[in-house]
Amino acid sequence: MNTETEKRSLLLEMIAFSTVDGKLHKREYDFLWLVAQELNIELSVFKDLFHQENEFVIIKSEFQRIQQFYRLALIMHCDGVLHEKEATAIQQIAIEMGLNPGAVKRVLNLMKKAPNAMIDPKVLLKVFQEQHN
Repeated sequence: MNTETEKRSLLLEMIAFSTVDGKLHKREYDFLWLVAQELNIELSVFKDLFHQENEFVIIKSEFQRIQQFYRLALIMHCDGVLHEKEATAIQQIAIEMGLNPGAVKRVLNLMKKAPNAMIDPKVLLKVFQEQHN
């Protein structure tokens, strides 16, 4: 992420997604804060994002869209409960990002089978690259 606007947009999208099931679990909040720290977002700015409207910025780089999708998928698994609303929302978000639905489905299945819902970054990228061939 390059600009402050892009960083805020990324977090706003993640915050909106993390509350799609009607709750913001502590694990989800903690994960969001970790991402905010990685993006060099101050705590006061981070807390303020929970009171702002979503102003999504389209991510141009496919690699960054894949990263954002994976972050959202991690939030989905973060609380240990997979809600139907989350599954529907993440697939819709991935389509809006222009990601291949087949690759999205494969990644979500791999995450569901993984003990901690995490998959190797190389595997993640390979799944999406296979769809280009």
